[in-house]
Amino acid sequence: MSLMRRYVVDYTNRHDTTVCREIMEPDYVLHMGRFDLAGRDDAYIPAVRKQFEQFPGLTLTVHQLVASGDRLAMRFSEHGASVRHSGHRAAWAGIALYRWNGSKLTENFVEQDYFARRRQLGDGVCDPLEAPAPAPWDTTAEPANPAAERLVRDWLTAEWTDGVDARGVAYDDEWTGRDPAPLIAADTTDIHELFSAANTVAFRGVQHGTYLGGLGADVSNRLDCPANVHLAGLLTVTEGHRLSGRIVRDRLGLYRALRHAATGRVEPST
Repeated sequence: MSLMRRYVVDYTNRHDTTVCREIMEPDYVLHMGRFDLAGRDDAYIPAVRKQFEQFPGLTLTVHQLVASGDRLAMRFSEHGASVRHSGHRAAWAGIALYRWNGSKLTENFVEQDYFARRRQLGDGVCDPLEAPAPAPWDTTAEPANPAAERLVRDWLTAEWTDGVDARGVAYDDEWTGRDPAPLIAADTTDIHELFSAANTVAFRGVQHGTYLGGLGADVSNRLDCPANVHLAGLLTVTEGHRLSGRIVRDRLGLYRALRHAATGRVEPST
């Protein structure tokens, strides 16, 4: 956990990008939404510097951390005040899956709820922040659980839904009391990364289907049109095929794609 402690405490929360060269390989790749940032120095570091400039006090809070050998997953919130939005504050969720080679990080599959961030920066009302994990850096690696992996994979790909109780799964900002948007009726799901640590399964992938709604009136004319959404999750499997945990979907990426298809315009970043 010392590597992730440096990632969170020394790099992210101190905004010290020089630490990246100490904890990430030069060919480090970030996969997020529809984008892949390949290369630590030329692609990744310039992108995070822009984020730090927009949010000078940006902070990352860890809520859950699991590890299994050469991979680990983190559920977190980022929060801060945006200089581009008159100092409006926001707190938004994320789930990230990391690969490492025993000494440095090599790859990150992550989704963040930028749609919730966009809402908060627009209306000036910040969401509450969840409690931090009490001892994230004391997390120890757990063995893989093939049965749990199989259940989650089959549930995601709709190959096995009968008998699976997923009422304990919360999406995006649902935990704040908001209703989860239906987004899409998924026909297929491509899983890019999936691993388990004991009975907890982490995954990241993309669902393809048709748009069902939930992203506002300005894209309502795209109902039933082809759509896809990236998502990442951290789910716990218990007896009786019960699933609980969190899933974060790239709602903003889907919204921008629908807006572009409807108007031909590119939605500005937030």
